[in-house]
Amino acid sequence: MRRLPLTLSALLVCVVAVFPVYWMVLTAFKPTKDIQAPTPTFWPTTVSFEHFATAVRASGFWLFWRNSLVVSFGGVLLALAVALLAAFAVARMRWKGRRGFILMVFVAQMTPWEALLIPMYVIARDTDMLDKLSMLTLIYFMITLPFTIVTLRGFLGAIPVDLEEAALVDGCTRVQAFRRIVFPLLAPGLMATSLFGFITAWNEFAFANLLIIKNRDDRTLPVWLSSFSNTFGTDWGATMAASTLFMVPVLLVFLALQGRVTSGITAGAVKG
Repeated sequence: MRRLPLTLSALLVCVVAVFPVYWMVLTAFKPTKDIQAPTPTFWPTTVSFEHFATAVRASGFWLFWRNSLVVSFGGVLLALAVALLAAFAVARMRWKGRRGFILMVFVAQMTPWEALLIPMYVIARDTDMLDKLSMLTLIYFMITLPFTIVTLRGFLGAIPVDLEEAALVDGCTRVQAFRRIVFPLLAPGLMATSLFGFITAWNEFAFANLLIIKNRDDRTLPVWLSSFSNTFGTDWGATMAASTLFMVPVLLVFLALQGRVTSGITAGAVKG
């Protein structure tokens, strides 16, 4: 009974967070007449797939899906490659300016993305990179890099240095010790970090809307969804269906990587 208020509070927060997603999926499966009914229904009386068919057949849907995958995966992979080296240098080495570097990474992480819209637009314009997916990929790399460095630094700090030193004593070079000992323990952390980076890049709207102006074929799904309408106004059923399909890749990545943690693996390695 003492934990009942806390449990009820957690349940309330869960309902508030999940209900918009539930309503989106519910609307996607409702017939048009039920969506526009004056009395809302919280459970589908009739399941319809017409809105999904409309969304999939819409002009450019698969093209913008591909664009979102390219820029999201590209930005995350670049961030992982650079952040892995930076995090290793910060967590395992002692060098002059290390604390200042960590401070700058935290400052970059705390800076709101909206404050970078105008500088990024000016840079893209002056370097002739407007309307190019490569510029959008570099921006997503820049956005996810500070968080990736901070997170991987924590994962590396949780891996005992004794394991690496034991490998060095056994004749491994530092590169071999990292590849054979540290990287297998760090791999789940890399996947967990890539999950958050992918979600950030996949859902980003402001930069994609600002930098892709003339070449409309290089738009991403969030920008396309914002303009998903017909002659008589917004097609809410098709919009919700497209939004549901837009959510599927993130959901699949999350379900695949959500159980990846390093604490148990590291503990087992130390005991062995």
